[in-house]
Amino acid sequence: MSGIQGLHHNAYRCRDAEETRAFYEDFLGLPLTHAFQIGETKSGRAASVLHLFFEMEDGSALAFFEAPLEPFTFKAQRDYDLHIALEVAPAKLDAMLAKGRAAGIETRGPSDHGFIHSIYFRDPNGYVIELTAKIGDGHDPVAARAAAPAVGGPGAATKTAAVSTRETTKHSRAPRSPWCGRRAPLAPVRAPPALPPRRRARRRQARFRPLGSAW
Repeated sequence: MSGIQGLHHNAYRCRDAEETRAFYEDFLGLPLTHAFQIGETKSGRAASVLHLFFEMEDGSALAFFEAPLEPFTFKAQRDYDLHIALEVAPAKLDAMLAKGRAAGIETRGPSDHGFIHSIYFRDPNGYVIELTAKIGDGHDPVAARAAAPAVGGPGAATKTAAVSTRETTKHSRAPRSPWCGRRAPLAPVRAPPALPPRRRARRRQARFRPLGSAW
């Protein structure tokens, strides 16, 4: 056993503590449970940092650092680069979608992923925040197969997960991302045939070209 009991918090940088509080507490409804200043790091370096914690119903939290003297590049994140998914009841999605639009917050959705429905917002720091609700019993057959007890000795669990991944990429298509303009098939990545270096570089660039996500 690892002894790890669950997620306590994830922490991110924020541009402005009050703007961040307004989004997570006033808009999303996550209470601000802790806020404290950090004047010195454990290595003895002077700091001027404000640390915020917003608690979810399971006791875990989203945390933020406002550190104006520390360099950091904020940007509008794409959903497949970085996004934070928070689970809600299905009835909450429509209400929050309408609330986000009324508040003038950048909003997308709903998106049907087959086993969950999701809506998306952009927070004041450029992060994509997903609210997601399970469909029906929320059963995810791929995740269930990957988590199934290993049969056949060491390495069997890894093989089970690999088989599940291959089945998914072989038989399904990617759900439409709210930030994408078109649907693309999921397909296993195959090694390219032997080509001269320049042609290999062009093929590699084409294979990993972004799929048109607005974020």
